[in-house]
Amino acid sequence: MDVSKMSLCAAIGVVLAGCAASPFGEDDWPPARRADESIPSNRAPRQPASMNESAQRAAIEPEGEMSLRDAIAAALQADPSLAALSMTVRAAEARTLQAGLPSNPELGIELENFAGTGETSGTDALETTLLLSQTFPLGGDLARRRRLAELRGELAAWDYESARITLMTNVTRRYVEVLAAQREVALAEESLDLSRQVFDAIRQRIDAGDAPDIERSRAVVPVATASIEMRRARRALEAARIRLALTWGTSTPRFTSAIGDFDEVRAVPPAMDLIALVNQNPQVARWAVEITARQAQVRLAQAQAVPDLTGALGVRRLNDSDDTALVAGISIPLPLFDRAQGDILAVRLDAAAAQQERRVAELRIEEALAAAHSRLQGAHDEVLALREEALPPAE
Repeated sequence: MDVSKMSLCAAIGVVLAGCAASPFGEDDWPPARRADESIPSNRAPRQPASMNESAQRAAIEPEGEMSLRDAIAAALQADPSLAALSMTVRAAEARTLQAGLPSNPELGIELENFAGTGETSGTDALETTLLLSQTFPLGGDLARRRRLAELRGELAAWDYESARITLMTNVTRRYVEVLAAQREVALAEESLDLSRQVFDAIRQRIDAGDAPDIERSRAVVPVATASIEMRRARRALEAARIRLALTWGTSTPRFTSAIGDFDEVRAVPPAMDLIALVNQNPQVARWAVEITARQAQVRLAQAQAVPDLTGALGVRRLNDSDDTALVAGISIPLPLFDRAQGDILAVRLDAAAAQQERRVAELRIEEALAAAHSRLQGAHDEVLALREEALPPAE
């Protein structure tokens, strides 16, 4: 093989080898966020898991006595919506990989000077050209397209984190409902026992002749009422248990009881200390990445407005002289008309709007935080008043 053909083959090999490379490892995952990073969450593999879904759920479902951490861990690993967002993060990684790949070269063949008249009749004067062409973006499209894809991957990771925290909040709320239902069942059982003791005492007095028989009918009413209340409390507990178990995908809970202490009351942190943490909320923090992504989109639109250069290298075979020669050429579009001005203006306006949208998200979170803090402060004051003023004389 002559030097020109060897050069062409080597160029093809280098291009194809570069296109096949992958920058991602099998176990890569976006960095963990702040909220309970130590609790394992559903993180999709690069290929669909082979483990059966029901077997996977059974492997993580809590049994026996269960803590809040156990419940959160089970929900984070089994919730289908979180699993779907986990796959979205993986899909964003794949799009980042795709965005960083250069365009494939084009291989063409040209036949000239054949089937004509005179000296060009037949194939004696045939010239055969094997041509390899490649487009080179002069505006840096490739790097900017990859950067934009990376930022969109970070946004997908923030959406995943937001859903994770929302799920943790929902699990915590349902866990507290189970604790409260367990306490109500215990109180209902105590009330039933007490009403039965009172009934027994009254019955003994009636049998001894110390009380009229009419007291027997009156004493039955508290027992029946307490029995009804106990059954209602048990039904409410079972419903609360099912609602909690549904967060990890089952309606038949295996845990026996939830562990928790309602007697521990902590001081409410100042509202300003909580407002200072608003920027760490995923729904707000994602906007820093969103703004950067929209600015990257502006730079990409500007880069795409720059014409791309196409280079070609090939080998030409001359039949009449039985010679071989290299051919080369370049081409570039003439930017006589600005066909990207509308796109650039649109993405600039989107980037400017992102600043305002971020402020809207901050105000929405601050409003929700203020309302939640007010409810928390009211509940805290009510608990202290009941504990210190109402319960001592009631006992």
